[in-house]
This record gives sequence, C-alpha cells and structure tokens, in this order.
Amino acid sequence: MNTANDLMGKIISLAKRRGFVFQSSEIYGGLKSAYDYGPLGAELKRNISQEWWKSIVYERSNVFGIDASILMHSNVWKASGHLANFSDPLVDCLNCKERFRADKAPKHQAGSEITYIEHGKNNAKVHKTGTVGPQGYVCPTCSSPLLSPERDFRGMFKTTMGPIDPLGDFVERYGDTPLSKKELKEKLYEMADRGAVYLRPETAQAMFVQFQNILQTTSAKIPFGIAQIGKSFRNEIIVEHFIFRSCEFEQMELEFFCEPGSQKEWLDYWTQERLKWHQSFANNKDSYRLRQHDKDELAHYSDSCFDIEYKYPWGFDELEGIASRTDYDLKKHSEFSGAKLSYFDQNKIDPATNKQGWRYTPYVIEPSAGLTRTLLCYLLDAYHEEQGVDQHGNDKTRTVLRLHPKLAPVKAAVLPLVKKDGQPEAAEKIAQELRKRGILTNFDDGQSIGKRYAKHDEIGTPFCLTVDQQSISDEKVTLRDRDSTQQVRVSTSEAIAKICEALA
Repeated sequence: MNTANDLMGKIISLAKRRGFVFQSSEIYGGLKSAYDYGPLGAELKRNISQEWWKSIVYERSNVFGIDASILMHSNVWKASGHLANFSDPLVDCLNCKERFRADKAPKHQAGSEITYIEHGKNNAKVHKTGTVGPQGYVCPTCSSPLLSPERDFRGMFKTTMGPIDPLGDFVERYGDTPLSKKELKEKLYEMADRGAVYLRPETAQAMFVQFQNILQTTSAKIPFGIAQIGKSFRNEIIVEHFIFRSCEFEQMELEFFCEPGSQKEWLDYWTQERLKWHQSFANNKDSYRLRQHDKDELAHYSDSCFDIEYKYPWGFDELEGIASRTDYDLKKHSEFSGAKLSYFDQNKIDPATNKQGWRYTPYVIEPSAGLTRTLLCYLLDAYHEEQGVDQHGNDKTRTVLRLHPKLAPVKAAVLPLVKKDGQPEAAEKIAQELRKRGILTNFDDGQSIGKRYAKHDEIGTPFCLTVDQQSISDEKVTLRDRDSTQQVRVSTSEAIAKICEALA
C-alpha cells in the first residue's frame, strides 16, 4: 500500500526517469519552483490543453479563444486591484528560520501553551514549550510560537520596459542625500514604479480588457465566453508538492458573460460541466469532489464560488475554481480606462426605464483550471502497481500509467520482435501509417520484447503492435492492450482502426 510520501516520490522519480518533468536549470543546481517539461510531459500537457480547448471552444458556438500578451499596461493591474491587494502576509520563524504565509499557518488559541522542536527538524530530540502570541498561529514547520511580525510580500513579478534604469537613476538622485531608511525605501519604490510592467498573475484580465474587441469582431450575443490558455506568474512564499504550487504555471480559463440575474443558473451549469470533464478522463471518479466556498472565503467581487477538489496524496485540495465574479471586472476597467464595456440588447426591456432596449454590464462566470495541476492529477490517477511473477517464478511488480488514450503522450508503439528478416522495415512502415493519421507513434527495437512492453506500460502507451516473422507474409500483428495486457492477432488495418477508434 502506497503512503502519500511514497506515491509522490514514485511520481517524481518516474517523471524524471521517463522524461515527463525535469528540474529547471538542473546542471546548475536547479531553480526552486521552476520545472521543464520533457518530451513526454510536453505531449501530456498539450493533449490535456487540446481536450480542454475542444470541449470549451470547438464544441460550442458561443465561446471564442484568444492568446493575449503576458505583459500588459500597469493600469490593468491598478484597475483589477492586484497592485493594491495582491500581497500575502509573510512571517519568519525565529526558531527554525522558515518563512511562511500567516494566513496558511496552523491556528491555536492565543495565550495557550505549545510544545515545539528547538531549531527545527534537525534537532528533533530537544523540545521546548512556548506561548502562542496574539496572532493565534504557530510555525507550520516546527510549531514554534517565536515569530517575526507580519509584513506584506508582493505576489507579482515586476520588470521594466524600455530604456529605463530605475536603480541607476535612484543612486544618481539620492545617493548623497541624508535620508532615513524609511524615506530611502519610499523613494526607491517610487523610482522602481517608473516604467514598471508586471508578469501577469492570472490570464483573466486580458479577456476583460478585450471584451469590446471580441464583441465587435465576432458579433457575439449574450451569453458568450472568451477562453484562453496561457502562463501566469506568482511570487509564492511557499512552493510545495512538486508542480502543484509553483511560481510559473499554466491556466486554462474561461470568462463567460451572462445577463444579470442569470448568474446562478450559469454557475450551476459550468460547475457540473467542468466536474464531468475532469472525471471523463480519470480512472477514479470518486477522487473528485465539489466544495462551495463559505461566505468569509469569497473574494470581495464574488457572490458565489465552487472549487473542484482532487484527492491528492496529502488530502483534498483545489484543482479548479468556478467563480461568479458579478460585474466587478468590466465595471472597474470601464472606470479606469473610460471605455464603455457594456452590452446592448435591443430585444430586452430595460428594468430601470421599462422601455425597449437594455444596456447593461454583463455578469461573469469564471471556470479557472490549472493545466499543470491537472497534469499532476492525471499522473497520480493513472499510476498503478501490479504484483505478479516473471517467467522464472520470481515476484515482480508491473508499473503502469493508465492514462486515458486521448491524453497518453505516445499513443502506439510498433515493435519488431527481432532486428532482422525484414521485421524492422515492416514495423517502420506500420509506424508511418499511424503517423500519417496524426497519431504519435514510437518505433522501438531495443531490448527484449518483455522489457519494451514494460517501458511502454510505464509511460502510458495504450497500444503496442508487435511485428514477427509471420507478419511479413500474412500482414497481421499482435495488438497488446496496456491495461489488460491482452494480446490478439489481427490484420494491420484492423489494428490501426482499433487505435483510431479509441482516440476518436
């Protein structure tokens, strides 16, 4: 039975060993919270995003896709409230020196006594007792109540655009000025804000800013949606659980604009639609659940929100949020920019005037899924170990990734039994036939046939086609199913048809 740590350790090991995910800049010691997706990881990520795009955009007549710039005008973030509010309370533990978010720390009664590990995990034998401070929380690493005061930690990555050197300008202007530390800090921030641009912390704002352009160029009618897949960046205090929480990640987001008063209906619709989508590719549908936010969890602009949660090894945690954002975003951008971000319905009665024709600011339902989190979920869901015996009667473990065929990086592997007698040439010809149909196919003639099967089980390849000596004359292959390990001898054309059917 896998423990939580065992399972995550196996997933991380498999991800590196087979080319799903690598640590960024690994030969230089790695960069914390940054990951590169190898050949298999890039394919798995692309397959997930393509299925999302197909479900959200291609299968609907009223959703339109965009691909917006990562860098946006700084006023976008002023209007959205990110510049003023997008920060977290950062605290240092004076005992173990860890840094953590105060709002995520373990809660305790202020004034209560608590036992903690002196200096942290490395000295677990020495325990001390301390008093929980008025803030009512302790260090999540060592449980110490000895903490620094809270301070704001900015969550957005800042850079500059154009020929601007804010630090150089600061030194030139204030280098010889006898200012206090507080004054120097204020002046430094003031100079740094000149020409500042930010890496977006979410993809959503571009869809609000482009609302009017999409409305005009598509002649869309309410209700309609704008969809986008793209990278976002958040300077997280804590990164954890491999690719679950990182500073650079990808989102799959939809902003669905609807008539005021209809938002509850559309929130219910999208909540069920998104849950069904996640479950449709999973082996264990019970690993997903819906959780409605309590009122004190809601963002100030939201009137309701649901999370689709997945049962990760550490417990249920967020995979996708579906929020009812009211009309906050469009109104804010309209206020700050002066642009009219509204919708006119000539067929509706204006409830304020009781006259024909209603101009209003649409409400928004936002399903926002993490692409990288979804990838992690499907790796966890697909990972299986099966106990058995080998041909010599010894115990063996078969590791298999039971990925849905549509998500599997490699769809089929064509394997010549031996490297002679025309078998490699026949196998390569079959592989080319599959590739012509847009199916990522692997030609593999290394090692024994058993080891090749094991390798493709481990990377999630749903079908293996084995070419043997008889195949040369009867044009038949042995088609092996990954999950059942069942093997049937069929014609080459039938094998290709079965694979195409599974991917349709």
